[in-house]
Parts: sequence; C-alpha cells; structure tokens
Amino acid sequence: MTSRRRALAGAALVLTSALLVTACSSSGSGDAATETAADAPKITFLYSPYADYAPFFLAEEKGYFEEAGLDVELVAKGGSSGETYQQVSTGNITAGGATWGAGLFNATKAGASISVIASVSRIPESGPNPSPLIASDASDVTDAADLKGKKIGIPGDGGFGIYSVDLALESVGLSVDDVELVNLSPGDIPAALANGSVDASWSIEPISSAVISQGIAHELLPIDYQAGVELGAMVFNTEYVDKHPAAVTAFTAAYLKAVKELDDGGWDDPATQKIIAEYTDLPVETLTSIALTTQDPSGAIDWKDVARQEQFFRDRDALEFDGDSGIKDIYREDILKDAIALQESGDLASSAK
Repeated sequence: MTSRRRALAGAALVLTSALLVTACSSSGSGDAATETAADAPKITFLYSPYADYAPFFLAEEKGYFEEAGLDVELVAKGGSSGETYQQVSTGNITAGGATWGAGLFNATKAGASISVIASVSRIPESGPNPSPLIASDASDVTDAADLKGKKIGIPGDGGFGIYSVDLALESVGLSVDDVELVNLSPGDIPAALANGSVDASWSIEPISSAVISQGIAHELLPIDYQAGVELGAMVFNTEYVDKHPAAVTAFTAAYLKAVKELDDGGWDDPATQKIIAEYTDLPVETLTSIALTTQDPSGAIDWKDVARQEQFFRDRDALEFDGDSGIKDIYREDILKDAIALQESGDLASSAK
C-alpha cells in the first residue's frame, strides 16, 4: 500500500495558507506548453468510498499514476458533492468526483474555478440497480404507485437522490410533489426504514442490498426508469488545468486505463477486488455481490441527460440564476481527447518525458 494511500479528508481541508502560497509559486514557474506531467505539483483527488471510484483506486494502487509521472494523493471526503465543488474551486483540492447536482450548476454560473474533464459513472442500461428506490417492509407500499402521500427519504434536495426518486415516481404517473420528502443521509436509511420514519427511500449500494437481505425493505421498480442516467463527473481546478494541462491529461489517461481494465473483465480479478474492497471498506464477498454503476472507457458525457438534470433543478427552483448554466463551456474536451490518445498509445510514461 503506498504512503499516499488514503489521507484523511480533514487533513487536506486544513491546508495552511503558507503551503498554498508555496504550491502556487512553484506551479507558476513552468511553461504550460513545454511542461511534462512529471513537472507538475501533486494532484489531490477527492473521492467517496464507493465502487463508483474503483478506477481511481486501481490507477493509484497499480501504479498507473506513477507510470504517467504523477504524484497523486487520493483523499476520502466526508461530505456531499458540494464539498467537492467548494474545495476544488478554491484550490484546496486539485480535483474530485461529484454528481451533476444543483450545486455544480450554480457554481458554474457563478464562475467558480471548476473544469469538467470526463464522466465518472452512470446507471447501467439494464440489470441490477445500484441506486434503487426501496420501500419499508413494515409499510403497506408494494408498488411505486402506492407512494402518493407517503414519506420518502432523500439525501438533500439538490443532488442525484431527489432526481432519481422523481424519475421513479414519474414512471408511475407521480412526481416528488405528490409525496412528503424527508432529508435522510445514506447511513440513516436502514434505521429509518426499520422504524417507520419513512415509507420508502432512495438508496445506494451496499446499503440497498443489505436492507433487502435483512428483510427491512424491498425494491419497488426495475432499473428502466433511470437506465443510463449520468451520475457524476471528474472536475479539476481550472487554474491547475490551465497551468498544467499535461498533468491533467496524464491523470485522465491513467484513469481511463483503469476503466478499460475493469470493462475488460477486471472486476473478476481477485487482486483488483482486494484493492476496491479496501478503499470501500467492504468485504470482497459483499463487493462482488452488489449492483455496480458503469464507467465509459472513453470518458464520454451524455450532455442531453445532463441538460435534463439541470432542467429538473430549474423546475424545482433549486438554481440561483436564470437561463442556462453554461456547464458545457467549462468542459475540457481537448484534455479528454488527448487523454484518450495517450491511453490508447499504451505508453503513459511518455507524458512524463
């Protein structure tokens, strides 16, 4: 296990101003046009301990970042995607993964120093649902249509959870306006379903599989209502991208190498399973039994789906602006294209030369 393995999020979020000044002055000394990935300052990447982030875990532990000449530190976050937007935009953290929520759209419109680089994960087109709508076994809810007027748990009103619940309700002719929404953190879902505080809840693996296997809850719908929905994006601090494009390209290429490895059957490799299990704090037998999100080996983003999510939050009055957020304007497609070419070359080390 590398020494950079998993620094506590708190340590990263209390960086002193002196360190920030030092980092900025050292990063500004090079020429972005000629700098290699190895010349760039360390990349700190904020992640959640879920299997969605598996490619980043592999890229670190299998040495892909190091092969590309990068110094990378993966930092576990303790909060929501809003934490990622804030820490990345201020430069306290270089990059991170975050959902396509109201916070990202608001930050974009406000001119925050955030650049979107690639897709991180999405709901599969078919099969088991990694983020299902589940109902308490103690309730009288047996069908999603029974949810009218019922209490449904969501992890706040500005992120993927409420959007997912609305998609589920829409599939049976309802909306979130037809139910009572209750703010519920993922860790509180099992108890709330068991004691009847809510009739149903948005959920996420491995919580959903656990409460279903324990007879606490049951899944209400097949995956169809949210098949293919974009879950999150890789975002970087814009100033870092502008100063060190070679490093961002190399980081993305290493990530894509790990995505392709998983897509080509890597999930079945015991060594890979062990790495992901350690980062997610899950036993391997649990990890291999839960539903998983998917990653696109090209890092492509479904912008039509992102636009639908933005419109949902606009209709909910969760956006602090009029008109379009301009989210596509902060997309660095040039970085992603260069990263794809680097990954396909099979020579990540060339980015450090």
